[in-house]
Order: sequence, then C-alpha cells, then structure tokens
Amino acid sequence: MDTEGTHDARGTRAEPVPRPAGPPPQGPPARPPAARPVPPVPATAPAGPVATPVEDWLTTPRPRAAPGVWRFGHVPRPPQPPQDAVPDRALLVGALISFLAGLLLWSLWWNRYIPYWLVPLKLVTPSEWWYPGMLGGPKTYDGYDAMTVYTGVFGGFLVYSFGRLGNWSEVFRRFVAARPQPLRALLAAALAGLAQLLVWTDTVPVVDPVMILLPDTWLAGGGDRIMAAVVSYGAYALITLAFLWPFVRMGDWAGLTRGLKTGARIPHQAAPGTPGVPAHPSATPARWPELRAAGATEAADRLTAELRGGRMNDVDCVRVRRAWAAARKDPARVEEFTAAVRGHGAAALAHPSGARDLPRRAAVHDLLTGQVRLGGCTEHPRNPYARRGTGVALEAAVLGTSLLAVGPPGTGKTRALTAPVVESLSLQALAGKCSVIVVCAAGTALGADEAYDVVVRIGDPRSVHDLDLYGGTSDPEEASTVLAEGLVGDLEGVDTGRAATALAQLMGPYKAVHGRFPAVPELYELLRGTPAAVTELQERLEALGPLPMLRDLTARVRQMGTASDPCPALADRLALLDRPAFADFFDTSRSASPFSLRSLQHHPMRVRVELPEQGHAEASRLLARLVLAQFTAVVTARTDRSLFSCLVLDDATATLTADTVRGIRGLRSANAGAVLSLRTVDDVPEALHIPLLGAVGCHMAFAGITTWDGKRFTEAWGTEWVETREVAQHTVFADQPLTRAVHALRKLVTGKAVVRDAVTIKRVERQRWSASELAHEVPAGHAVLSLTTVEGEHAPPLLVDLRG
Repeated sequence: MDTEGTHDARGTRAEPVPRPAGPPPQGPPARPPAARPVPPVPATAPAGPVATPVEDWLTTPRPRAAPGVWRFGHVPRPPQPPQDAVPDRALLVGALISFLAGLLLWSLWWNRYIPYWLVPLKLVTPSEWWYPGMLGGPKTYDGYDAMTVYTGVFGGFLVYSFGRLGNWSEVFRRFVAARPQPLRALLAAALAGLAQLLVWTDTVPVVDPVMILLPDTWLAGGGDRIMAAVVSYGAYALITLAFLWPFVRMGDWAGLTRGLKTGARIPHQAAPGTPGVPAHPSATPARWPELRAAGATEAADRLTAELRGGRMNDVDCVRVRRAWAAARKDPARVEEFTAAVRGHGAAALAHPSGARDLPRRAAVHDLLTGQVRLGGCTEHPRNPYARRGTGVALEAAVLGTSLLAVGPPGTGKTRALTAPVVESLSLQALAGKCSVIVVCAAGTALGADEAYDVVVRIGDPRSVHDLDLYGGTSDPEEASTVLAEGLVGDLEGVDTGRAATALAQLMGPYKAVHGRFPAVPELYELLRGTPAAVTELQERLEALGPLPMLRDLTARVRQMGTASDPCPALADRLALLDRPAFADFFDTSRSASPFSLRSLQHHPMRVRVELPEQGHAEASRLLARLVLAQFTAVVTARTDRSLFSCLVLDDATATLTADTVRGIRGLRSANAGAVLSLRTVDDVPEALHIPLLGAVGCHMAFAGITTWDGKRFTEAWGTEWVETREVAQHTVFADQPLTRAVHALRKLVTGKAVVRDAVTIKRVERQRWSASELAHEVPAGHAVLSLTTVEGEHAPPLLVDLRG
C-alpha cells in the first residue's frame, strides 16, 4: 500500500545502502538494474560536510516498536480519533454558526440595541457616575472608564462562550496543529496576524480596558517621562505576547526553528521523544564513539575515514560492530581487533569467503536491526489502527519462533517470503551474526551461486559438494536416529524408534569393521538381508574378537523376516537413493569430504541444497525430511549458541513428522528457527495439524487458501473482544398539532418520515479472522501474518500488502 511516506520509513523505495566500495571500474560504468537503482558511491571522501548514504543510514532513528514493525525511520502513527468524533464538515459548520451568532450578539451590544445593558454595571458602581434612570449613560469620566472595561469583559466572555459552543479549539487542533510543517507554522502565523490586527484596531476591545485597569501612578511614572514610557510600552508588549503565545504553541515555531538550524528533515506527526540528530558530531555513530570511549582512537579514525570515503557498506558496519562487541569482553582480543582495523580498514575481520556483500539485492534490508521488509500493513478494519500504513519486517527475534507459510502455487511464497528471508540471512551471515541453510528444488530463483558458500546439487554431476547422509556424526546411535526419521518418519505403520534400533544394529557393526558408515548400496544390501553381505559382515566382526557389536548383529539377524521387522520399509525407502542419478553422491569413503550440517555450529555459513524434484520427487522429499531432522538434532545439541541458525524449506510437503515437529518446538531455546512453506495444511498428516500450528510462533496465510486451511489458522489465532455499535431507527410520533404539521411538511419535502437513531454499544467476542474471510477476502498479492518473538511478544494477525 502506498502511504506516501506518511507513516513509513525513509529509504524504503530505493536501495538505502550502497554496495561495497572499491577502486572505480575502468571504462564505462555498468548499467544498474532498472528495478532497484543503486546510488553512486564516491571513491574518495567528499570535499564538503555532505554525509554519505551509509552515514545517513547509521544515523536514521530506529525507535523500539511492536514485533514486525519496520523500525528504520519509523514514526508512530498519531492516536486514533474517537469513534464519536464530530465529522470535519459538521465541525466547520458548527464553528461558523457559533461565530456568526456571536458576531450578531456583539453587533447588537456594540450598537446599543440590547435594552438595559448597563443595569448590571450600575449595580456594582457608585450612582454618582451615572445619570438617573434605567437608560441613563455615564456622567463622569469614571463612568466612561467603567463602561469601557465592562465592554471588554463582555467581549471576552462572548469569545469564550461561543468558542466553547462552536468547539473552536478542536477546529484549530484538527485543521492547524495537525498539519505538517511548515504549513502548520504558516497557518498559525496567519491567525496570529489576524488576531493582532483585531486587537490593535480596537475591533476587539483589549488595549483600552487593560490600560484603564493599570494604576495612574504607574502610567505617570511618578513624573518621570522615561518610566511612564517604559510602563506604557511594556503593557503594549505584554498584550502582544499574550495574544501571540497561543499561536506560537499551536504552530510549534520552536520545533520548526530547531529543524531549520540543524538542517534535519521535519517528520510528519513526529511523536514526542523521537530520536533526532545527536547534540554533538562526535556522538554520531559514523564516528564510532564506542571505540573512542574505550581508547581505540586510531581504529575509530580509520573506520571513520573509510566510512566518509565511501569504502564501507552496511555489512562492514555491522560486522565490525559485532566483532568489537565480542572483543571488548576479552582485553587480549582488543589489540587484535585494533590491529586488524588499522591494517585492513573496512575489510577487517571479513567473512571467511572474503565477500562483503551479495552480488545483487532484491529486497530492502536494515542490517543494524537485522530486519528485512516484506511489505506494508493495509488500511483494513481488521488491522489495528496503530499498525495501518506501517512497514512489516521479519528479524531473528521472530524467526527464532519459526514461521509456517501456507498458500497455493502461484501466490508468491518464494518471491515474497523465501527469497527476502534467505537474502537477509545471507547478509547477516556475511556480518558474522547467523548461519542459514535453504532447501529448494533445482532451478528455484533464490540468488546466484556466488551468494552462497556451499551449493549442494543432489543428482547433478556438476555439483562440487556432496551431502553427508549421516549428518557428520561418528556415533551410530545418533546417526541411525536421524536417518530413520528421514527414511520412514512419515510412514504411519512404522515405528521410527524400532527403525532407528534396526539401523544401529547394522551400522554399528559395519563401522566397527570398516571404520566408516556404509554407503547407500551397502546399507541397502544389509537392510534387505542379503545373505552374502550379512555373512561377510558377521565373519569379519567375529574375526575382530568378542565385541558388543556382534551381539547387536546377531539380534538383528534373528529379527529379519518377522512381522514387526522395519528393515523392509527402510530398504524400500533407501532404494530411492540407490539410483544411477545418485551414484556419485553420499560417499562415505575416507577420501570423500561431504558437507555436514555440523559445520553450521561454529561458522556463519550460507548453504543451499537443491533437490531433483522433477525426476525424483519421492527422493527429494526424503532428503528434505532428512535435512530437517539433521538440522534440529545439530542445533539443539550445540553448546555455543551465539550464532543464530535458520533452516528455510521452500517446500515442506511430506517433510514434517511427529518427531520433527517436536524438534521445531525446541529450536526457540537453541537460538535457531525454521521457515516452512506449504501449499496446503493437508500436505501434513491430519494428526499433526494442531501440533504444527502450536509449535511455530509465526503464521502466514497467503491469498487463495481454502476454508479448510483457514479454519486451522482461525483456531490458532483465537478470538478477541470488540465493541459493536447497533443503530436502530425509530419513527417519531408527535403529540402537538404544530409539531405534527412540521413533520408532515418535512415528509412531504424529503419523502421520508422523521426518525431518531437508537444506538446500542455492546462488547462481544469474535474471531480475529474467520475461515471464510481468509479464503475469500484476502486480495491477491496479500497475506495475513501473525508474529511472536522469542521473548513472548505477540503481533495480531495483520493483512499485509506484499507488493509494496
């Protein structure tokens, strides 16, 4: 939704941060993409005090906000006007009528058309001031002065009374004080000039009554003309200031003056306490005050020069800040940090890949808060008033509770959700803050290969990397548990616990004999119970001596062929991987070095696993389920949880099982999360619908879902208390003949009977979003998103426009 920048952040319609700087390219510059133009980055520091884009990005306010609010330059929305507020037209008409009525009454008073208007004054003043009789006028100068003061008091009472009657204060507040600067100040200045004109032309009697009330000794100055002039002009100045001060407050002239002095942008409806420009230049983040406060002045100067010279981007800033936060905890590492910064500048402490940015960005990011912008909240009645028009963003605090997105094909789940999240996590990985692994089908548009550290293409002979089928562990029990979950975790008739035991009874003896786990063909022969393979393993195991592994293998041989034997099901599933397309993959020999998810424990890596869904759909789902099981096992078992780890499944169909759902629930406490996309909730077994929606903290329903899917989201989001207004119209029956005649005439003119409204306000409990509304009222390109942070903060379901 286009909010015209009213409640949105600055810099969200173009690239807010430049690409990493380097030496200027030779020859003509490359043409940037037409969709997202990149601002030019100077190769040297600017000659004047003009701030670079990165400096503007660093100094932009990021106030604390509710979960999911795009905080970059966020300005809170003004308070919601009361529902019973008078409409603008009615307010202006009422103010105009009260003004005209007051003007009429003042005209009658001024021209002496009101009889006995001096009677109240004569009752409180001496009788010798007036001529006798009720209509007698002033007889002395004191009477004239008393009448002047009396007229001024009546004029003030008239302005106050008709101002309250016409609600002039609300008119000024709504049509003057609510305007953006500098229009607000100009309107207040125009009203102030009109007020001064009315006062000093004696149209409004103010000056004469004030001067009459002052003691004569003050005005005479004790015979001193200079003192008399000071008193007189001082009274005039006080009158001027008294009529000027309300308009100064109304127009916020002080705020406008401060904004013009600092050259800062004047925000619309700026909330009190909004952070502004720092008081001193040394306190700006661009000068790295935290380093200077710790005594690392040389490092701060080097980073400031890199920033001012345009050789530093947002990834560099966040990476250096994180490295400094880690180094200051250990004094011995402070010197290493300063030495690295002095030697390499903005490229210090770079990512192991050496990359300082992605080849291309398609989404809007704020790495200082770790947010990626998805879109904006619409002006929908279901959205809370404070969230309408604000930007919607995701960050680690909400992804740590995991996110489930449901939407039919073609609704843009990959484009609007998966791609921005993966891009944001990849940038944060370059900054040393997280690690990310994305699992998708081959050919999915999720960035170039250069944007990843490891790209695993299962079934593609050109793939440089392989995938470790056993998750990089050397423990047969742990490897068999994860492998059993990946192979038969989705089969209802197979107990994964028994399957894991059967695998351990075969993999343990094999590892004891060969020093490695079996490859796919070898494990398939063992699961099938091929006599030659089992006999050979048993003989070689016996040759090693009496080992506990021999007892496991013997027990496994006895159980083969029984009704409860899970090995046939395991073998059938493993046969999906024992195909010629996967002949060069899942190698377990000593010469092989496949990629293991355990690498994510200690390194901020960017990994993409491509699955061959075109020709091997079942094998792809098996591998996706295996990666999910390995991920939950690895991240929950790690001891160092400083890095946020996230798994993104572009299609989680048939990958979720009872054990993996329990594993997803445990990711929140392990500083990890998962982003799961489904075409429909029915892609998950029905018994897991409620556990899955309860295990994830964030839910996203795209346009086009069915009412059956909407019902699950409705149950997960619950209900809320709302106030409803019911208006009933009742015909008015008059008793008096004249009133009946007026009503009859009105009905004859308007064609409608005279009615009155009966308003009933009730507090009722209703669903936040009903299943029918989710299925039929979510426009294309939109989604309903609810968020929960790791700390437990909630954001209600919001209708989000994903196109802006």
